[in-house]
Amino acid sequence: QVQLVESGGGGSVQAGGSLRLSCAASGYIYSIYCMGWFRQAPGKEREGIASLRHYTSNGTPYYADSVKGRFTISQDNAKNTLFLQMNSLKPEDTAMYYCAAARGGSCARVNEADFDYWGQGTQVTVSS
Repeated sequence: QVQLVESGGGGSVQAGGSLRLSCAASGYIYSIYCMGWFRQAPGKEREGIASLRHYTSNGTPYYADSVKGRFTISQDNAKNTLFLQMNSLKPEDTAMYYCAAARGGSCARVNEADFDYWGQGTQVTVSS
């Protein structure tokens, strides 16, 4: 089993601002192949926004078009922590953000069905 705990959300940030989310992984982390970030706004389906191969320094990250150029996914392997740096935030980025881990599948896309473990989510609110 793998446990994921997100942090860094809560409160409100103004449009144009920045925020960094963290996701601490514990448990049988050596089983993880891919890490990803998802988000879900009220009344909308969950959207995969970024993914990165786990425990590799040369993996190519994937980004959804909605966040490409503004968000950056990264990881600290020594601390078993995944990050999502969010810049130039927009009100439409307001959502619950989830960290997820996959044991297999393709890390070249962020397909919800590929991910096996999920965090509890952290709220990001962007005010105009």
